[in-house]
Amino acid sequence: MSRTDAILTRLLSLHPKLIDLNLSRIERLLETLGRPQDKLPPVIHVAGTNGKGSTVAYLRAFLEAAGKSVHVYTSPHLVNFRERIRLAGRLVTNRALNAALERCETANAGAPITYFEITTAAAFLLYSEVEADFLLLEVGLGGRFDATNVVDHPLGAVITPVSIDHVEYLGTTITEIAGEKAGILKRGSKAVIGIQTEAGRDRLLAEAKILRIKPFVAGEDFDGFAQDGRLVYQDDEGLLDLPPPRLAGPHQYDNAVLAIAASRHFGLPVSDAHIAIGLRSVDWPARLMPLRGRLNALLAPGQELWLDGGHNEAGGGVLAASLRQMSQVDRRPLVLIIGTFANKDAAGYFNHFRDLEPTIYTVPIPGDRAAWTARALADVALQLGFVARPLRSVSAGLRRAAETPNARVVICGSLHLAGQVLALNGTALD
Repeated sequence: MSRTDAILTRLLSLHPKLIDLNLSRIERLLETLGRPQDKLPPVIHVAGTNGKGSTVAYLRAFLEAAGKSVHVYTSPHLVNFRERIRLAGRLVTNRALNAALERCETANAGAPITYFEITTAAAFLLYSEVEADFLLLEVGLGGRFDATNVVDHPLGAVITPVSIDHVEYLGTTITEIAGEKAGILKRGSKAVIGIQTEAGRDRLLAEAKILRIKPFVAGEDFDGFAQDGRLVYQDDEGLLDLPPPRLAGPHQYDNAVLAIAASRHFGLPVSDAHIAIGLRSVDWPARLMPLRGRLNALLAPGQELWLDGGHNEAGGGVLAASLRQMSQVDRRPLVLIIGTFANKDAAGYFNHFRDLEPTIYTVPIPGDRAAWTARALADVALQLGFVARPLRSVSAGLRRAAETPNARVVICGSLHLAGQVLALNGTALD
């Protein structure tokens, strides 16, 4: 076990027996640490159900194309915890991370605190002590009571599409969940709102009105779409004709458009040329990512291998839409290798793929008791009329998939599973 892993294991033991969403624990710790959240560069806070990480990735790409130094905070990590904390453009070093975690452990003095709270405090400590031009801050869960929501005066807030997820914490309706996401809005700060359902949009606008914020809203104040292999963006300032996003899938046009809107509405120092460079250079692993490496050796010649970490019902819809678009250009048999958590709507996820007629191999997520068993997950698919079979591992799924000539093989259902797949594949993340 590495030193970092040993520290993180100790921090896990501090976890409260019951999780009550509130900010008191992290506020107490940050107070002891000298309030590092007050010593940050301008913050762009990003909440939502899907597309948060991709939107952050685009914003980072635009700013770095403009020569700006950018701190980034995202979660969860895929292979290594260091992926969560990017300091002025580089992943935090093991040495700096360990020192920050141990300072937080000492300051916390054994008091109950969640893993995410204390590691977020460590991130704030690091960001406060390394100079950068901006901090891109992704919410972990919800918004109102998320550990990241201790920044009083962000430059701006972005809310990506809101859908049903984490109902045990955030509520069972879009209206309730949108209300929790809206908790990151702050009086005196700007806000940009992505494409929403009517119920989600109404709740977000109502919360903004209470704070006297006039948000910049997708479909009203800005819009964007794919046209002739290009991305077209428009708002009151004019129209931009841009290259397509480097990230795959039609949903990435929406994520890119949201990031462009935020860049313009928040007055970020990026030009149209910087945006174009960022669209071509953006990187965000495990989001409909073509996979090349060790695992391809398990497939037959001519097959494609993709990896996607979308893990809720809406994520299934986004993936299915992307695969549908791929099929219009290059029709292939579809094989899904899927593992996901037991608190996810597996039936809702599967239903998006009906017209694609996939062969489904379900797999466990090794070492994770909160995941569906392969058998139970396969039973859900079988009851819905899919061709499905439980298998022991992703490798077993790939060997089975190799029996389907010319198949498009997609490993999907969980970012945790995606991280394990990237490690197996030998894919480096930096």
